[in-house]
Amino acid sequence: MKEIVVLVGSGSIGLAIVRRIATGKHIVLADYNEAQAQRAAALLADAGFESSVVKCNLGSREDIYHLRDLAASLGAVKYMVCAAGVSPSQASVEEILRVDLYGTSVLLEAFSEIIADGGSGLIISSQSGHRLPALSPAQNEALATTPTEQLLSLPFLTTITDTLKAYQYAKRQNVLRVMYEATRWGKRGATVNSLSPGIIITPLANDELHGPRKEGYLKMIAASPAQRAGTPDEVGELAAFLMSSRGAFISGADILIDGGTTASYWYGDLQYLKATH
Repeated sequence: MKEIVVLVGSGSIGLAIVRRIATGKHIVLADYNEAQAQRAAALLADAGFESSVVKCNLGSREDIYHLRDLAASLGAVKYMVCAAGVSPSQASVEEILRVDLYGTSVLLEAFSEIIADGGSGLIISSQSGHRLPALSPAQNEALATTPTEQLLSLPFLTTITDTLKAYQYAKRQNVLRVMYEATRWGKRGATVNSLSPGIIITPLANDELHGPRKEGYLKMIAASPAQRAGTPDEVGELAAFLMSSRGAFISGADILIDGGTTASYWYGDLQYLKATH
């Protein structure tokens, strides 16, 4: 039985990560879009990787438990990467909170029960989570530690009406939940962290950069310290470090990989965005 790598969300960023960590291992590709996962499996097969596909809705506890049990039946689960989610332009407030906030929390909880000794987990969050003002200590603790089935009932979440605000809260919660889960994963000898990417060139990002909102995106990129967008490979390199033995002393952490966009949002040329966010 080979060691297992679980990838939830088979898009460009997730594939860039598993190609760096899954050599000699079996990859379980979990995606709501099964056809996309099958295409990803074919690309991986042509590059020498072995994988299988399972349909999984990140917002469904039942689907997550099925994924966990399937992965555990195949071998020791060494790595779990979550690169799935919905965006403010794709979904309602309720769907964003159900998938990105609740679903990610259930996933972290479920895999804390089976992750192998020396294993590692990674959640792909977003720079958007860093654009919320500081929350109160009570709100931070609630987002980090509230039992998963009670999360969507938190009073300060039920009043959200804007999809961008819902996304920002979900991504802030991901970072806080990773901190909480690190204390549980550590008991199994495993680490778990999150990455918060900025604008990364993927098919979806390319659509945005050529769509009706392209001027805003291009202006934001130009005003960032890096003056460019990032690539999935850059995220993959950082993820591979965190999940390797070289990153074994890092757990419960979130790392921005956004070309300095968040720095500029708070203190630089992108401060104009605060008025719209």
